[in-house]
Order: sequence, then structure tokens, then C-alpha cells
Amino acid sequence: QVQLVESGGGLVQAGGSLRLACAASGRTFSSYGMGWFRQAPGKEREFVAAASLSGANTYYADSVKGRFTISRDNAKNTVYLQMNSLKPEDTAVYYCAATLGPDGSAWLTLDEYDYWGQGTQVTVSS
Repeated sequence: QVQLVESGGGLVQAGGSLRLACAASGRTFSSYGMGWFRQAPGKEREFVAAASLSGANTYYADSVKGRFTISRDNAKNTVYLQMNSLKPEDTAVYYCAATLGPDGSAWLTLDEYDYWGQGTQVTVSS
């Protein structure tokens, strides 16, 4: 069992930046692939980014590629999502998730993840 707690959400103007953090407790953090998803009002939850166990391999949705960066610090049991050049369409609740799936997968879909955080709201004003 692992518990995930997100932080760092808030209100920001378009073009601004935010850094989300997700702190994990429980089993060995480095055993999990980590991902970020988001869900806007009236829309389905969608993949944003994922990082391999070591963080050496990262994956991004096309909509955030070049603007967002996922990273992880296994010594601190934390995964981050640096979000730059934010747009109003990035407004959503952002969730981090952990997977025990095999390393080498991209973990792009919701059903590949075993544990979820409670989410943090990101609002980008125009």
C-alpha cells in the first residue's frame, strides 16, 4: 500500500508556471512508476506525464510536451510536475498515481495505475 499526497496547485495567469509535488509514503517509492493525470470539469481524466522507476525515462501527452517536465527524487519519495507556459486549457484537478507495472512501459492509461492521490486544483486565468 502507498499513500500519495499532492501539493502545489493554485491560481496562475496564462503564461505563468507552477510546480506540483506528490509525496509518497508506504512501500519503497523506487519500486513504482509514477504518473500525473488531470481532469477538467465535464471531461474524462487524461494522461499528462509519466516517469520510469529511476526517472531516466519520461513520457508526455502531446498537449503538454515542451511545457511540462516530470521528475522524481527517490531519496525524498517525491515526484514533481513542473508546468511552464500555462494555458487556460490546462485548468483541471491534477492527480498523481503510482504503478507497480513492469519498468519499460510508458504507463499512459488510467487502468495501469494502482494508487491515486486526492488531487490538487490548478486554475489558469486568461
